[in-house]
Amino acid sequence: MSQAPIRRSQRLNQITHAPHEQLDKAVKANAPFESLASYTRFLSAQYLFQQELKALYTDPQLIELIADLPERCRAEQAKADLNDLGMPIPGTVAGSVNHPPLAEALGWLFVSEGSKLGAAYLIKRAVALNLSETFGARHLGEPAGGRADGWKRFIRILDDLPFNEEQERQIDTGAIAAFERFNVLLEHAYTSAAEAQPA
Repeated sequence: MSQAPIRRSQRLNQITHAPHEQLDKAVKANAPFESLASYTRFLSAQYLFQQELKALYTDPQLIELIADLPERCRAEQAKADLNDLGMPIPGTVAGSVNHPPLAEALGWLFVSEGSKLGAAYLIKRAVALNLSETFGARHLGEPAGGRADGWKRFIRILDDLPFNEEQERQIDTGAIAAFERFNVLLEHAYTSAAEAQPA
């Protein structure tokens, strides 16, 4: 009996395993939930990432494929979290994603949407810092309709798109680049905050 072909989303999970693991280690090393000061740096990285992806979440071509895409964006929630904590809105960081091909854009969105599943664990950690889905940790909150349902709907659309070989390469590229970019933004957020500390 021949094996069922691997689905696109499964392949993306496999090829991003290493950069995903690297990012998890970087997050743990920075211990974002050990103090409010550390959390605000993590939040800055989250805001920068979501702000960079805002153009994808509001792209008409992508909305044609995923109707509720604009509502899925968390840039405004992350901005509100920064405001809650009296933090300045961080400036842009060179190297953001810029008008990628449609398939590559979907790779970036795959990573952003997938991170909402991990956020279920992170919000529990945030509670210990007196943060919640309505104050300081809105961007980690449960999306309307639930995390699992939103993810399943996104994956169903993603897996059913008719892609050619080049588009398959592009979506892979986008997913790997998204993990690498968040790593860069995370490092930037913690490094720039450390540099801003008085000697």
